[in-house]
Amino acid sequence: MRPLTLGRLFLRCGILAAVLFVVVVIALKLGAVQVSLYGLGRDLIRVLLHRSAGISTDYGMIIVDIRLPRILLAVIVGAALSVAGTSFQALLRNPLADPYVLGISGGASVGAVLALILENQLSISPQFAGLVTPLFAFVGAGITIAGVYVLGRREGQIDSTTLLLGGVITASFLQAIIMFLMSTSAGGNLRGASYWMMGSLSSLPPRNLLYLVGVGSLIAAGAIYTTSSDLNLLLAGEKEAMHLGVDVPRVRIVVYVAASLLTGFAVSVSGTIGYVGLLVPHAMRMIFGSDHRMLLPASAFGGAIALVVADTIARTIVAPSELQVGAVTAIVGAPFFIYLLRKRLA
Repeated sequence: MRPLTLGRLFLRCGILAAVLFVVVVIALKLGAVQVSLYGLGRDLIRVLLHRSAGISTDYGMIIVDIRLPRILLAVIVGAALSVAGTSFQALLRNPLADPYVLGISGGASVGAVLALILENQLSISPQFAGLVTPLFAFVGAGITIAGVYVLGRREGQIDSTTLLLGGVITASFLQAIIMFLMSTSAGGNLRGASYWMMGSLSSLPPRNLLYLVGVGSLIAAGAIYTTSSDLNLLLAGEKEAMHLGVDVPRVRIVVYVAASLLTGFAVSVSGTIGYVGLLVPHAMRMIFGSDHRMLLPASAFGGAIALVVADTIARTIVAPSELQVGAVTAIVGAPFFIYLLRKRLA
């Protein structure tokens, strides 16, 4: 294997960025209302140059106000979940680790369902409600992160198998709580809760919140990337990494907290979208290898591409209706998870 140079890193990231750009353009074109590529490119340039005088109101609403923010949300969420999945797999040295399996997404769903019930009972204004649900979801994810971390510790160390089992048990318990809340809430927004549990990008958060999530995700991903060389050494085992000079406790805390924050940010605005953090890192590892200096940015681009494609399929395959994007990712991800599980047990 040739050593990774800065030039090769930028070249590969540039290729992935170009693929993402093409996917975004195609996603902007496709939908219930078809748009020509020529008109799309011309009017997007006008928007970027703040010269929207020649753009029709309907076209501007469809492309600029609906599709473009939704695609941006898919890019942020897909990249965040993929980087989080890559980080958990490296930290736990387990190919089955991802935010969905660890139960973190379930904790966010409990918070979101509670928020939806309170919004209806307290008659919270729609403007404020757009912030309450993501906030509760983020808090729910944070509490679950702490709980799973406590369950996964044995004799002061994180045990990979125990952490995964703790995540699976926690996810099942949280699912039971969600079912209880939905069954006993007469006035709650059950439709909104079901959409959240299945994962959807159709309900766009306020733009300020979207920018905050994007910046927060970028900072958390950057913190993880500073440990990329240490993660490479951790693949050989914690004791071997310590002998090579890695501060394992510091790396473990940085990666676990930052990856958990990425998950919290993602699910707070999109709901429970499973298997992105499981499928994409393995696909990128097959293409680019296991060097985390390349694997982390590749997973970010790959996750963004995968979720934009999945969301485009979700909103076009049964147009003018649409599927939840979580259903599309589960259809692809669940069989892959079974394959990984059987391969690991073989």
